[in-house]
Amino acid sequence: MKIIELVKTEHSVKIGDDCPSIVPNIVEDTLFVSNGATVGFYLKNVGKYSKKALELSEIANREFLSNRVPKTVMNRSTGYHEGTNVKQFSTIIGSIQARPHMRRPYNSISAVHNKPSAKTFIKAMWLLALEAENVMKDVAPDVYAKQKEIFDRHVDKKWRFGNIFTSSISNFNIASGYHRDSGNIEGCANVIITRRDNSTGGNTTIPDYNATVDSADGSILVYPAWRNVHGVTPIIPTKAGGYRNSLVFYPLRAFVNKHEKTG
Repeated sequence: MKIIELVKTEHSVKIGDDCPSIVPNIVEDTLFVSNGATVGFYLKNVGKYSKKALELSEIANREFLSNRVPKTVMNRSTGYHEGTNVKQFSTIIGSIQARPHMRRPYNSISAVHNKPSAKTFIKAMWLLALEAENVMKDVAPDVYAKQKEIFDRHVDKKWRFGNIFTSSISNFNIASGYHRDSGNIEGCANVIITRRDNSTGGNTTIPDYNATVDSADGSILVYPAWRNVHGVTPIIPTKAGGYRNSLVFYPLRAFVNKHEKTG
């Protein structure tokens, strides 16, 4: 496996900037190291490390694409040519933090869990989260151990999705401008498993390190999204019906036990 030492580089990218198309320069299995410590990794094919993870991602993706799973329709600029009318939608499951401006001043569990038709999707995603944890244990045990310790000490089990995440989102054909996941628990990592067909782009780019990570079908990216500004490059279908779907697991700071700090 390739090892990359993350070295900061000068750039002019700011939060809120559009993310352009960038050819990935990380396209093989890679460990990300900072100051001698592993902070994340990319695997081009998670099935090489866990056939179960690949199979579960196929089930979750299939269910998500069906009409059995409620979705929020999105309309974001992702680099599509005008007139393509490509569908974009997302679904959040697991824990959802309070949003007073949306008349929900309390933490809650996603309403999708109340939909019987979404049961298979939620089960597949839950099991996929657990299997992703196993891959983390094998590939980057220090990353897993740190996140597990934080959750065991600071996050109640009722708010966990799996053991070391609070929430999950599936993003269909959704890229994003430059941002930082400032609501995440510092010291923890996100997991992104990609399923795609007949499309290009949708790669995670981190300008601090001049690093753009490929998002191959069946790949897994583990990275601390709170750490740096990053973006997702435009997703371009190469055939009618082409898409990129990301199955994401993440840890929200809103579910750290009240008055506690993880840092």
